[in-house]
Amino acid sequence: MGPVPPTSPLTTVLLAGATGDLGGRLARELLDRGAVVRALTRPGSDPAAAARVRGLGATVVVADYADPAALQEACAGADVVVSAVSGLRPVVVDAQSRLLDAAVAAGVPRFVPSDFSADHRTLPPGTNRNLELRREFMLRLDAAPIRATSVLNGAFADMLTGQAPLVLFDRGRVLYWGAADQPLDFTTKDDVAGYTADAVLDPGAPRFLQIAGDSVSSRDLAETMTRLTGRRFRPLYAGGVPLLRVMAGLGRRIAPAPGELYPAWQGMQYFDSMFSGDAKLHLLANDRYGPRSWTTAEEVLAAHLSGGDRAAA
Repeated sequence: MGPVPPTSPLTTVLLAGATGDLGGRLARELLDRGAVVRALTRPGSDPAAAARVRGLGATVVVADYADPAALQEACAGADVVVSAVSGLRPVVVDAQSRLLDAAVAAGVPRFVPSDFSADHRTLPPGTNRNLELRREFMLRLDAAPIRATSVLNGAFADMLTGQAPLVLFDRGRVLYWGAADQPLDFTTKDDVAGYTADAVLDPGAPRFLQIAGDSVSSRDLAETMTRLTGRRFRPLYAGGVPLLRVMAGLGRRIAPAPGELYPAWQGMQYFDSMFSGDAKLHLLANDRYGPRSWTTAEEVLAAHLSGGDRAAA
């Protein structure tokens, strides 16, 4: 498919989660493309965060998710409602469902949910709590009378530098479960935000758009770290995927952490989804909006190493 140009720069976007990390990047990208952005915030939200979004050029709209009339009023006149919220069931399923209902009631033509993940549609039940919440909301969204587009981007490449303990910088190892050559999808938050902004402004965007800034294996990452540091990095076998799945299940039963977004066992579930290949992206639409310079995993790691973490490497 050839590039699809964005629509009119006067598109009005109601953006939920604009004060968050990804949401703030998305607000900036939309505004740079000429969109009119309304940033939806809750009553009592951090004034400094709202001021930052307002400083980008967005209009801040305050509405309580428990107030259907206020949400509908916030949605009124929008061409598309975009959700970049993050959390567990109260946010991903409950709050997004109320936002979806308000968008439908206000006659908004399109809805972009807060997916921004690996392919949650293909996961075996019980293997990834956070992604299965997105799948649950997907069923509600697909039943609603509104056009929807989800962006699936694999894991955030930014996590390679520490939040996801895959690269052991101080030990010269890169972990893997199952196979060291299993391809893993990574996309930086900036690349996700830029691509999503184009999709938001594309009235013909399909139901799902899959993107990956880079697809690399643990072996690839070890070779990359060797080149970047001059030290020998090797893949380190951490066990089979079935063992990882059992460990995640035990962790969830022993320490369920119902209100915690990323307990240790949830991290194991993400690695399960990646190394099993269950959540692998296959139909990439990277070039739908024309050629762009995608940030590679090597560039992410190089930037991290040049930022003062040489000692750890």
